[in-house]
Amino acid sequence: MADENHLRDARDAGDRLLASHPSEDPFAAAFKATRMPMLITDPRQDDNPIIFANRAFTELTGYSQNELVGRNCRILQGPDTDKAAIAKIRDAISEARDVSVDILNYRKDGGSFWNALFVSPVRDQAGAVIYFFASQLDFTSTKSKEAELAKARQLAEEEVSSRTAELMEALRVKTALVHEVDHRVKNNLLTIASIIRLQMRMTSNATVAQTLKSILDRVEALSAAQRKLLNDNRVGQFDVADFGRDLITEIVGSLKRPDIILTTDLHSVTVSASKASALALIVNELVGDAVRRGLSDGGGEIHLEIRRLNGHLLIRVLDTVTPVEVDKEQESFSRAMLDASIRQLRATSEREVSGHRTEVRVTLPVGD
Repeated sequence: MADENHLRDARDAGDRLLASHPSEDPFAAAFKATRMPMLITDPRQDDNPIIFANRAFTELTGYSQNELVGRNCRILQGPDTDKAAIAKIRDAISEARDVSVDILNYRKDGGSFWNALFVSPVRDQAGAVIYFFASQLDFTSTKSKEAELAKARQLAEEEVSSRTAELMEALRVKTALVHEVDHRVKNNLLTIASIIRLQMRMTSNATVAQTLKSILDRVEALSAAQRKLLNDNRVGQFDVADFGRDLITEIVGSLKRPDIILTTDLHSVTVSASKASALALIVNELVGDAVRRGLSDGGGEIHLEIRRLNGHLLIRVLDTVTPVEVDKEQESFSRAMLDASIRQLRATSEREVSGHRTEVRVTLPVGD
């Protein structure tokens, strides 16, 4: 009996609302005819029942007007309806304020739809809340597209992650392989250098010893370059300035001449590892040339500059020495080695001699 009274009260409230807006009233006509689902509830009755719903709402939910009137809007809730969204609506109604929320609702046949719900209180002239007005918008298709996009994004991220892992593993293998090759080359060069040193100790021929020393210097320059490649984490890259600093310091230091003034102007320039050997020989020949022309006998000044200049690598060696007689064969061989390395890199060289001052500039394109 109580349920019948509750239902009758809700219908009476709806009838009174419609009676207060005759059919010719634009508001009533618009409310009934609009394609946006709308309903009205009466908070003055127990459980805030629905007292009117327009045709668009009944078509959206599958419930008839008679099935809706007298019932609370929770009729649209189902197993996957978000509890937080329900609480947000309940709190707004309890506090008599507007609320907007996206919520998963259910039709009479059990099918679900995503509902963009907006609820606002309607007040009388005294400010008391006499109705709640609610509008709905079915945005299931949009939500489905969002879900599809999210799924596609997840699949894409998983694919990217998988491909990244594969590439990282490939890079790890490549790095290990490159280091292994560099390690073997370094060991081979060290073995060759040891053989040459042994031969130098055993020979009594000064010319042979000098020739072996010349070969040893170049092998050690190549070995130094190989050590740089092996110890550098940037696989496939060779820092020319870093190598040049170590090489010239080692060469000048081995001379044990306090009257040699060494200066440098070095700026990091990395090039492909494939250029390392040729560049190592170029720096070695330029510094070695100054040593042969008098640096090892009378001392002097030597300056090494390595920098990037207008998309080019510049290697500049400047020396001021008191000239001594140079072994023509050694000088000729050094020039041949230098020219061969320059041709290999498609580089250019300039040599300027003024009195005791000699300057050599080698440039090659390295891009940005």
